Amino acid sequence: MKTKFLLLLCILNCSYIVNAQRITVATYNIRNENSDDIKNGNGWQQRLPEICNLIKYHNLDIIGTQEGLHNQLENIKEQLPELDYIGVGRDDGKKAGEYSAIFYKKNKYKLLNSGNFWLANNSSKPNLGWDAVCIRICTWGKFKEQASGKVFYLFNLHTDHVGIKARKEGTKLVLEKIKKIAGKKPAILTGDFNVDQNNESYVFLDTSGLLRDSYELSPVKYANNGTFNAFDLTRKTDERIDHIFLTKDFNVIRYAILNDNYWDTNSVPRLPSDHYPVVTQIEFTK
Repeated sequence: MKTKFLLLLCILNCSYIVNAQRITVATYNIRNENSDDIKNGNGWQQRLPEICNLIKYHNLDIIGTQEGLHNQLENIKEQLPELDYIGVGRDDGKKAGEYSAIFYKKNKYKLLNSGNFWLANNSSKPNLGWDAVCIRICTWGKFKEQASGKVFYLFNLHTDHVGIKARKEGTKLVLEKIKKIAGKKPAILTGDFNVDQNNESYVFLDTSGLLRDSYELSPVKYANNGTFNAFDLTRKTDERIDHIFLTKDFNVIRYAILNDNYWDTNSVPRLPSDHYPVVTQIEFTK
């Protein structure tokens, strides 16, 4: 009886570790808080609970977010106390401007180290890069999975929506930084890249030999639309501008673009953000 009990305990423990090694990663442009959205019925306080419900229901482990302002990130943290985040405001390296923040489950992952760099020739401080119209930042974290002890890095960015050279040079810089910071450790790159799967900046990353798009690697895809919706439920596109790239240290189990919506108090269908979140479930290679 004792032997059977120990065997069962061993099986359950092994099962727990295997499941723990599965990571549900997301990239989500949550849309900055601004007065124009309030006028259009898409204000932040209206969208906040819907975004939090989405995160909780889909059981997202670690999320690269874009556009969030400091108060928005604090709002999410208040409603989802199981999460913490890292990142700084892109405008001053403190709290000013949009963040490329990373949220993560505190009980599942231990933050070992973190940092930020700017998508510019001088990557050490806030400044415009190349032909960009906005200051752009990349936040990274080094995480240890508590159950298995596995260590990995996650980099999260938001490239410029206008500057073609800024996007091109920015992706080159990110690749160099991943090689330097993560070394040979497993790494994930999430972000709003502002280019679709046919753009040269995307192709550069996907054919780099270091990273591959999780969409391309996934045996199961749920992607009935592109990733930018402009708060328009009727918008249909095949353009994916939000991506999750992975090093070869991960296997992809499934991939999805979540087009969840909700009804407001006036029974009008709404979307939580002007981007759909991209979610992929991955596991460490054996």
